[in-house]
Amino acid sequence: MRIVVTGGMGDLGSRVVRLLVAQGHEAVAASRRTGLDLTTGAGLEPVVAGADAVVHCADDPSRGDFVTVYGTRRLADAAAARGVHLVHVSIVGIDDHPMAYYRRKLRAEQAVAAAGGPATVLRATQFHSLAAFFGRTLTKGPVTFTIGDMAFQPVDTDFVATRLAEVATGPRPAAYVRARDLAGPDVLPLVELARLVRAHRGASAPHAVHVPPVGRLLHAFAESRNVPVPGAAHVGGRTFAEWLATQPARLTGH
Repeated sequence: MRIVVTGGMGDLGSRVVRLLVAQGHEAVAASRRTGLDLTTGAGLEPVVAGADAVVHCADDPSRGDFVTVYGTRRLADAAAARGVHLVHVSIVGIDDHPMAYYRRKLRAEQAVAAAGGPATVLRATQFHSLAAFFGRTLTKGPVTFTIGDMAFQPVDTDFVATRLAEVATGPRPAAYVRARDLAGPDVLPLVELARLVRAHRGASAPHAVHVPPVGRLLHAFAESRNVPVPGAAHVGGRTFAEWLATQPARLTGH
């Protein structure tokens, strides 16, 4: 099969490309570096032409709607026009979450559905690296600031990449469908995440300070809307602790 992976040189996309190549498929890593610009549509038609499926991993939250929503809409329309199966990765818990980026991801899903072509949306929880970022960012010195029942069920990036490759090489749906959500094995309160991150670099456990949820955004995190309902998601991949053990003592980035 010829499978195009947008964002194919990024962290998630490159893993999908490697998996597909290892399985004997023709995997095309498409990005601005290869001539595909989803913000304008430049290079889109040649990329989609002749593809059996497109795995959409490209995103740029710093650019607002331009890639997340409008770029996805262009891609979905182009794929639908040619009957190409579009596999779109999204985020668990975005239906009723006020975070601006989550609202954009929901609109992107709606654009995929509106295109009317064969498409699969696969939602996943936050990757381990992003959960670690929250654990670091909300910890100041020996204190971790947490909000209500704020927690994460982080998932391993390789687990998500494997599932994306499986969906892309599997049966093509007749229309828009939602695959079962993906999540990691453990639900971790923010304070536990921070404790694991600090222990990884040899620091003591943090002291928890509970901050009252003020506003819709903090209420959403306090209610753990980003964590799937028990039994609703396909659970697998490495635990957060297993992933953390493979990382440098001083974590950087997301």
